Amino acid sequence: QVQLVESGGGLVQAGGSLRLSCAASGRTFSTYTMGWFRQAPGGKEREFVAAINWKTYYADSVKGRFTISRDNANNTVVVYLQMNSLKLEDTAVYYCAAKYRNEYVALTDRYAYWGQGTQVTVSS
Repeated sequence: QVQLVESGGGLVQAGGSLRLSCAASGRTFSTYTMGWFRQAPGGKEREFVAAINWKTYYADSVKGRFTISRDNANNTVVVYLQMNSLKLEDTAVYYCAAKYRNEYVALTDRYAYWGQGTQVTVSS
C-alpha cells in the first residue's frame, strides 16, 4: 500500500524556520521524483514549491530560503523541506508528492501519489 505521510507543520513567526518531512512507502520511491506543493487559503490553486530527483528544483518564490533533500537509505524514503526566513505568504497546506518520471517536475497533474498535507501557518 502506497503511503506518503507528511509531518513537521505548525505555527511559526515570520522570519522563523520549520522542517517538513515526508515518509514515502509502498513503492521503490528511491527512483521517483519527489516534490513538495502547497495550497494557500482562499481557494488558491495548489502550486509547486520544490522537487528532487538527481537534482533539485525550486519555485522562484522560495529559492534561497527553502531546501529540499531526501534520504533513500531504507525501504521508506524520507523527503525533507527545510524552510527558512518564512514569510506570511508561505502560509499554506504543504503536500508531498511522487512521480515516476523525471520531467515536468513542477506540474501538479504529473504526480501520481500524494500525501494528506500538513498545515504551515506563518504569523506576524
